[in-house]
Amino acid sequence: MARPKITVVGAGNVGATVAQRLAEMDRYDVVLVDILEGIPQGKALDLTQAGPICGYSGRIVGTNGYDETAGSAVAVITSGVPRKPGMSRDELLATNAKIVSGVVRELTTRSPNVILVLVTNPLDAMTYVAHKISGFPKQRVVGMAGVLDAARFRSFIAAELGVPAADVKAMVLGGHGDTMVPLLRHTTVAGRPLAERLPKAKLDALVKRTRDGGAEIVNLLKAGSAFYAPSAAAVEMVEAILQDQKKVLPCAARCDGEYGINGLFVGVPVKLGRGGVERIIEYELTAEEKVALAASAQAVRELCLAVDRLLGG
Repeated sequence: MARPKITVVGAGNVGATVAQRLAEMDRYDVVLVDILEGIPQGKALDLTQAGPICGYSGRIVGTNGYDETAGSAVAVITSGVPRKPGMSRDELLATNAKIVSGVVRELTTRSPNVILVLVTNPLDAMTYVAHKISGFPKQRVVGMAGVLDAARFRSFIAAELGVPAADVKAMVLGGHGDTMVPLLRHTTVAGRPLAERLPKAKLDALVKRTRDGGAEIVNLLKAGSAFYAPSAAAVEMVEAILQDQKKVLPCAARCDGEYGINGLFVGVPVKLGRGGVERIIEYELTAEEKVALAASAQAVRELCLAVDRLLGG
């Protein structure tokens, strides 16, 4: 039986680590795409040569084009540029929107049934762009952000309490980063509410650290940004889709009335399965959480309006 083919666009740290994690699962064929000649080919060859040691035998291909991606079940899009010194937000938006638009056109021409998983920042706006350019049903376009934010939050809680991270469950809504909305009432440690274990001041500090999680790593690395946790988050989503796990994860999905949000891709709890976003799960929110989520959605709306202006429509 043929293995599902997964395309990873962008062979930088995030994309290459996504490809490695997928290869090591030994149930997918992987195509790694990048515009830089030799980079995806070299990394694919290196990954292939690790196979006999790590015990996997899937086909791993590196390419600068898209013909090898034909028939992909899922495509993970990590390509784009980071914000550089002196670059305005609009410049970053315009550059990455053009990159994502081109990638999506290439992918969807060759794989009309593919499910798109976006990782490129600014995440919510790039997911909006991918949906707009692809013309796909909203279920087949989803963004990775909340899985990563929730993982960061869970890791900080586990370290603070000295418990296994697997015992900590958390749900994070809204935009990636500054405007994320952690649902503290739904955050538990071994089934017990987190608020029973930590005082409010400590909780607030952990939330702030999570919001600044990406920046903290960038400041430590000096050059580059996080890639181990982002790649793991993207792969958890791919697995939930292709293994039809029906797993509920916080992802950027298009809301059409859910949580009072219309026509935007925002981080919400979704049930991921073989159809992609099979359902948006609506949690009961406090008044404070509703206000925070509405503010997060408004920030996303402004980005999407800016994208429309910059790309002419």
